[in-house]
Amino acid sequence: MSNNVLQAKLWYAQRISAMVLGICVAIHLAIIFYAIRGGLTAQEILGRTQGNALFAIFYEIFVLACFVHAPIGMANILQEIFPNSGLARPIAWILALLILILGTTAVVGVFTGGQI
Repeated sequence: MSNNVLQAKLWYAQRISAMVLGICVAIHLAIIFYAIRGGLTAQEILGRTQGNALFAIFYEIFVLACFVHAPIGMANILQEIFPNSGLARPIAWILALLILILGTTAVVGVFTGGQI
């Protein structure tokens, strides 16, 4: 695959993930405002989300969109700042793995209540 084809695919992946993130952020903020207005405590919120598959699926989609979006942007920024360093790809992969592992761990923790 040529570099131009790869760049085009990455561009599309970042734009599509940005659309998903936009929707996820809007829903997440609506949930936060609902919880704040209702005066819910952290314990009450966890009580509602624990075992709720819809919440887990929604937040895992959020994590996956971040997993795609952020590393592409970070790689582009690093490539512009340090064009000949070779840092962009490894740092982007490290960021991607951290987002995936930590984000999924958080989703599983909220879903299971920390009981794995």
